[in-house]
Amino acid sequence: MCFSGLDSTGGAGLQADIEAVASMGCHACPVATALTVQDTRKVHRFEPVDPVLFEEQARTVLADIRPHVFKLGMLGDVAIIEVVATILGDYDDIPVVLDPVLSAGGGGSLGSDEMLAAMHEKLLPQVTVLTPNSPEARRLVPDADSLQACGEALMNAGCDFVLITGEHESAEHIENRLFANHKLLETFSWDRLPGSFHGSGCTLSASLAGLMAHGLETFTAIHEAQEYTWETLQHACQVGKGQALPNRFFWARGEYD
Repeated sequence: MCFSGLDSTGGAGLQADIEAVASMGCHACPVATALTVQDTRKVHRFEPVDPVLFEEQARTVLADIRPHVFKLGMLGDVAIIEVVATILGDYDDIPVVLDPVLSAGGGGSLGSDEMLAAMHEKLLPQVTVLTPNSPEARRLVPDADSLQACGEALMNAGCDFVLITGEHESAEHIENRLFANHKLLETFSWDRLPGSFHGSGCTLSASLAGLMAHGLETFTAIHEAQEYTWETLQHACQVGKGQALPNRFFWARGEYD
């Protein structure tokens, strides 16, 4: 079950979730948290869904279909976070993947300080895997003096695994740091691709959720989701005037095993 906003470009948000989950051989149950006005360059504005309507969407499906994993993306406002936290508490045996979407790839804030506080208090203690990029990790832990400190603090907040992605750092290669068991567990290095992309974080977290839904061990799922995401970016499409969109069905062309 995917909780996220509707991105009408199809690059991020619910459509990214649906495509990435489908690519993993799973069925997505998408529940809209917000409507956005955006293009491939930036988010111009967004409107959170009424929290009562949001809960009705989710509860109606949950009464009929039991998901294997919850995947959380853009949540819109504090009221939505509170509803999500209550739902997760009612299904506390189901793993949770949280992509803490706090800003759009091309620009535009999607998360207030009040939302950050609500995430810390209500969501992080219920998260199985948290997948912030480095700016999001620093915003979640503003007092941290390094990404190592961010990872440790986010684990202490309750997350079982924290994967901090490094696409926004200045290193020659992208280094994604995985924290678990109160330590830096692994650093994954990926070739940096030219250009910038809209929806890479959604693709990573949704494909990870799909792999976990199949019962893959978490570390293995995290590695395979990164590999899949890198391939979607290597095959990305320039469909608009801004960032390229990941090609989440690149494998359908028969060029990838």
